[in-house]
Amino acid sequence: MASPRESKVSTKIAVLAPIEQKSHRTRNSTRPPPVPKNDRKFDPQVFLDTIGEGRKALLFPKKQTIMAQGDPADSVFYLRTGKVRLTVVSKDGKEATIGILSDGSFFGEGALAGQTLRMGSATAMTDCAVLRIEKRAMVDALHREHTLSDLFVAYLLTRNIRYEEDLVDQLFNSSEKRLARILLMLAHFGKEGIPESVIPKISQETLAEMVGTTRSRVSFFMNRFRELGFIDYAGGVEGGLQVHSSLLNVVLHD
Repeated sequence: MASPRESKVSTKIAVLAPIEQKSHRTRNSTRPPPVPKNDRKFDPQVFLDTIGEGRKALLFPKKQTIMAQGDPADSVFYLRTGKVRLTVVSKDGKEATIGILSDGSFFGEGALAGQTLRMGSATAMTDCAVLRIEKRAMVDALHREHTLSDLFVAYLLTRNIRYEEDLVDQLFNSSEKRLARILLMLAHFGKEGIPESVIPKISQETLAEMVGTTRSRVSFFMNRFRELGFIDYAGGVEGGLQVHSSLLNVVLHD
């Protein structure tokens, strides 16, 4: 039989044990939850500025074809730097310019909408740095990363608005106003950032295709714009076109 002293000690131990366990649980409850290993912020610009699985960086010199009408539509392109001309050719061989793209533009996205062949061509107007993204890699990234899909959808909506404005411009404005608007858009007037005072050399035939008029009319208006001080032709090999903000007067004048 245990002595009274031994019994008292055993009772004390039995009382202290739960207190130690409670203290242990309290310490654990104050610890922050572990951070999942796959919890990281996705930067869409980093995705578009780096190579990786399904993404390949390409360089195209001036006048080189980036994609051709009739080629398999198996990828999307992202223009890092440079200017790209989009064209389409009819069955009878007539070519039309449907757009000129600058830094930060996507093209060839018809591959994501079920197109099996390219509906148009893209040609470098200047030296261009392009990211080619395979169709499957782009689809997976858009489904997985909401920030990238938000960026992509915002770009498509902006371009859709631009096409609507082009249609209204074509229906209701004179060819002189349409030409002035195109020159201002090529120089990035009205967009965020600093406008480009000098745009790459572009032929009057291309401008006529974009405006929807004849080359002779474009030549007449370009000479008038130069006489009024709205534009200047840059010298040198590149032969760029300098556009002044005063050209806005042509667009805004009724």
